[in-house]
Amino acid sequence: MDEKNCLDAGPAHDEFEKEIIPPDLSVAQQSAQLSIDVEKVAGNANQQLATPASDQNNIVDWDGPQDPQNPQNWTSMRKWIILILVSAITSNQAMSSTIFAPGVPQAMRDFHSSDQALATLLISIFVIGLAVGPLFLSPLSELYGRTPLMHASNFAFLLAAIVCAISVNIPLLLIFRLIMGVSTISLGGGYVADMMEPERRGRAMNVWTVGPVLAPVIGPIAGGFISLKTSWRWSFGLVGIAGAFSIVACFVLLPETYPPRLLELKAMRLRKETGNPLLRSKYDKGETPAQLLRLSIMRPTKMLVRSPIVGIVSLFLAIAYSYMYLLFTTFTDVFETTYGFNAGEVGLSYLGLGIGSLVGQYTLDLFMKWYTKKQLAKNGKLQPEDQLPPLIVAGFLLSLGLFWYGWSMEYKVHWIVPIIGTSVCGISITFFFVAVQTYLVEAYTVYAASALAANTAVRCVFGVTIPLAGPHLYNRLGLGWGNTLLGFLALIVAPASLWLLKYGERIRNNPRFIPKL
Repeated sequence: MDEKNCLDAGPAHDEFEKEIIPPDLSVAQQSAQLSIDVEKVAGNANQQLATPASDQNNIVDWDGPQDPQNPQNWTSMRKWIILILVSAITSNQAMSSTIFAPGVPQAMRDFHSSDQALATLLISIFVIGLAVGPLFLSPLSELYGRTPLMHASNFAFLLAAIVCAISVNIPLLLIFRLIMGVSTISLGGGYVADMMEPERRGRAMNVWTVGPVLAPVIGPIAGGFISLKTSWRWSFGLVGIAGAFSIVACFVLLPETYPPRLLELKAMRLRKETGNPLLRSKYDKGETPAQLLRLSIMRPTKMLVRSPIVGIVSLFLAIAYSYMYLLFTTFTDVFETTYGFNAGEVGLSYLGLGIGSLVGQYTLDLFMKWYTKKQLAKNGKLQPEDQLPPLIVAGFLLSLGLFWYGWSMEYKVHWIVPIIGTSVCGISITFFFVAVQTYLVEAYTVYAASALAANTAVRCVFGVTIPLAGPHLYNRLGLGWGNTLLGFLALIVAPASLWLLKYGERIRNNPRFIPKL
């Protein structure tokens, strides 16, 4: 741009001359300074005018709102097939966390060990892996796409299951139990965010969580009868066979769904076809691969540290998750001691949690369907905080279930009564899972996998540590007062959820609490 065009800027130029040129310079100096600054402004103006147009032409986006390549425009049948497949894979991997529990005493006898700490570690080490794995696997799915990570985790899980089944000593079993936990990748929330419209995400998350929530309950039931009829090794054989089917199903039925990855692949294809090296995805911020990798790995930690929202709701779910594992780890001893159950019957005692989970899924689906319509009619749109009301009910239900279970066991009422109490716990735990995970998906759609990975890490840390205190708690306070204490702690969630419902949007949108992702 020449000097005349820039000087034609009129008032803007006059204002510039008044503010920029020091009044104490000589006329010649002022003229020289003006000439330099005018050319600088002209160059900047020319860049501001020219760059957006050229950049816009090089941005690769969807071909309109109805582009069939956009996962949100896929048919409902295709979306639900993918979601149910991912749920089934996740549930098989999650089931391996507890299916081995009834067989641990048999494994310890086979390896000639009576170390109770090792026996506990054989169960909990899976959850340690589950806490660590998503912190780098889930964010990598936001760099390389969902499908490669699903394939890699499926292969790692199958390998670990095979080695566990043929282990010849406890250290080998521990190492590959840990690898099984690490490879249990939970990308369901990411798939929901990729494919589902906001008004359908609640139901989609509800459907997806059926498997992951029920799997730890089904695991001990299956593991108990496997240990009675065959060997503990077949508990790993069962999940390994299911894992092999998962690998085949993924290669046949699971396409890439992550929009940034799909647009990057589209940009790569167009660069090759057109010869234009400047074409780039609308999500491309210009980072190098090394920068992208570092940002992806650090994203869950940054979200957990910088965003109070992620930390708060992760603590909510951590309470429910740790209580669930506390029940899992104490059921065998409690029901064997109190009612004389054998391994198979102890496995059946988990049915209370399972039935409660199914009831929770159904009632929550009905409630959220009604509540979503109400909020849309009232506000014309949905906010992530619209997913939080079930948490208020969940806090009260979890407390009620723990009181019920604890005191009925304390007074040795008929075994069906405490199992009904655990079903109330199952309802509340389902409310916790679905509400928290759907909220994080709604609040961090593109980075939903990282938000859920941060959440998984927190709840797994609680899931490992809190159950370790269970036997000491029950020995000191008894089943009645021990569960009463836990129930009172769970009550804190109800008022905290009300507070988050009122102020969550303000906190979430506060610039100080928005991490650079």
